[in-house]
Amino acid sequence: MPLHVDLHQGSSEEWDGFGVRQPGFTAFHRHGWKGLIEDLYGHECPFLCARDAEGALQGVMPLVRVRSRLFGHFLVSMPFVSYGGPVGSDEAILALVARATTMAEEDGAQLLELRSARELPIDLPVSHRKLTVVLPLDGGAEAVFGRIKAKVRSQVRRPQKEGVTVRFGADRVDDFHAVFARHMRDLGTPAQPRAFFRAIAERFGSDAWFGCAYLNGQAIACGAGFRWGSEFEITWASALREHAKIAPNMALYWAFIERAASEGLERFNFGRCSAGSPTHKFKLQWGAADEALWWYQQKSSDDAGTPRPDSPKFALATRVWQRLPVPLATALGPRIVRYIP
Repeated sequence: MPLHVDLHQGSSEEWDGFGVRQPGFTAFHRHGWKGLIEDLYGHECPFLCARDAEGALQGVMPLVRVRSRLFGHFLVSMPFVSYGGPVGSDEAILALVARATTMAEEDGAQLLELRSARELPIDLPVSHRKLTVVLPLDGGAEAVFGRIKAKVRSQVRRPQKEGVTVRFGADRVDDFHAVFARHMRDLGTPAQPRAFFRAIAERFGSDAWFGCAYLNGQAIACGAGFRWGSEFEITWASALREHAKIAPNMALYWAFIERAASEGLERFNFGRCSAGSPTHKFKLQWGAADEALWWYQQKSSDDAGTPRPDSPKFALATRVWQRLPVPLATALGPRIVRYIP
């Protein structure tokens, strides 16, 4: 049957109600991201939908235009996170992608990137430059802990013996951001603003988890992520380097895993990383397994792409950023990172 693709003008309830029934739908497909990104960053968010002749939704695709003179012009589904892309029937997915590719061509976007959790029935070139790592949670928290290697269990207990405790809640956002911003400065990468995470806590409620590891009342490690369906993804995590000897990140990650398992979820997603990186090895040690990310792309030229902090062209900027005072880096970071999808 013929489908009509246009900007979604319906309610968030219509969008989310349809989406949660579709394979590949994630927390990052939710309609709430549209208002969050528009309000905080001013980016255009042409969220697309495909409807049948009766007006019923057959497919949806969140899309964000990120444009700057410094970095370029991108259409991304979804920026700042790992997942997005179209969901719905195969016919609707094809129609949505056709509309998005036409938009990119007509508007002069250097890159259209659709970040899917699964393989899609489309012909665009796909990048697997990033992957994710997933741990099954069957059997509950005790069973999951028993399957972890003895060395890792010992590393989890180490910070606990040192007095590290982990606490969850939306009221942890400020402590989370204090650790996150400092860690990102140390890496030489601009950090998302505190307002970004406060908006996430407000808009996504109990599906957005914020947790911090504390030592003597001070936050020394932090994490945040999203629950959807039977899965939880820890999307951001950081730890202060001066406490590396007691490995507070091990207690933090286990607290998130334990909570996810105790709440009956089936999968713990460690978030995206590069194959073979130290971060990748850290995630695999928990007994998790790799899963491919399907990032479909249409480029205006062979060298078109989103800015990458590990690119040689940004090496000098990274070294300079690492030397900035934390308050200055925290203040300047949001002005830059908003244009790095």
